[in-house]
Amino acid sequence: MNELSAHTEKVAAGPLREIAERGIAGRINRPLLSALAEHGLLGRIFQRGADGYIPTSAMDLCLIREGLARHCTEAETAFALQGLGAYPILLAGSPEVVEQWIPRIAAGKAAVGFALTEPDAGSDAASLTLRATADGDDYVLNGEKTYISHAPEAEVYSVFARTTEGVGAKGITAFAVDRDTPGLTGQHIDLIAPHPIGRLRFSDVRVPRDRVLGDVDGGWSVAMRTLDMFRPSVGAFAVGMAQAALDAAVAHAAQRHAFGRSLSTFQGVSHQLADVATRLRAARLLVHDAAAAYDADPGRTGHLSAMAKLFATETAQVAVDLAIQVHGARALERGHLLEHLYREVRAPRIYEGASEIQREIIARSLFRPVGA
Repeated sequence: MNELSAHTEKVAAGPLREIAERGIAGRINRPLLSALAEHGLLGRIFQRGADGYIPTSAMDLCLIREGLARHCTEAETAFALQGLGAYPILLAGSPEVVEQWIPRIAAGKAAVGFALTEPDAGSDAASLTLRATADGDDYVLNGEKTYISHAPEAEVYSVFARTTEGVGAKGITAFAVDRDTPGLTGQHIDLIAPHPIGRLRFSDVRVPRDRVLGDVDGGWSVAMRTLDMFRPSVGAFAVGMAQAALDAAVAHAAQRHAFGRSLSTFQGVSHQLADVATRLRAARLLVHDAAAAYDADPGRTGHLSAMAKLFATETAQVAVDLAIQVHGARALERGHLLEHLYREVRAPRIYEGASEIQREIIARSLFRPVGA
């Protein structure tokens, strides 16, 4: 375990968990955002250099997200949502927009959301219909977003809207939209996992042209570059949860007795745990491989990110399910670690590209060299 991982696990198991337990499920925990900054974790992905912010390390993201997830999934989610929402601003915002928002986000003083998904544009995100119409020095946005991180309470959103019809992904533009912009409203969505997620509605929301992130009609590239970077770390989130589940199952199997002997002596239990441990190690290696590849050559590693996210999230589902089976009914009680993980582990197989989308990305990479 390196220094970053050790530090992350220490603060996750201590002060961050204490703050998380005082939060309201499904709402932004602002003291937790502040604590993530105070303990240096948000600063790790928003580092300043001589000429501005240094590009975020995908490997650092993975190490932090795994360590947080192993001990405090609420802190992991808060950290991840800040990074995901802010990265389009950091990647493509003007110097003025970056300076307006990134220092506040990095300090945990402003929450940020990533607004891509729509009611009829989930996995097929390029079919989004939130309309941005040019009007003088502004764009006017009309439409709806759903399953948006930190909505409707975030101070700012990275919003993806259609500026050109009939050209699919090539007609999408990214914007930084302030929460207080007239015409922007929203509501919370209650999920089985206690994440701060909601809907946003845009009714003649006027956004100045200088709030465009990157190029007009170039927003799809901003979204994909962000997702390519964050997908390995979704896998790291899953690995952290899987490790917590495996640790709990092994400890329980060693202590629990049935039919006169320890559960760990039953091969029906111990061999399944051995399989999970093997898959978990493979998942972690895939995650680290994808992150290292992204850091070395960003923009060319989408298939590796897809492999990492796919295998790690599917493995985590198996690990948590088996851990519950080993524990029996007590793991189903509200408030048990595994009951909590069971609700948390389902979502990563859907968001930032469902498992089926990851398989499609991988398959396309296989056939691209032969021109198919």
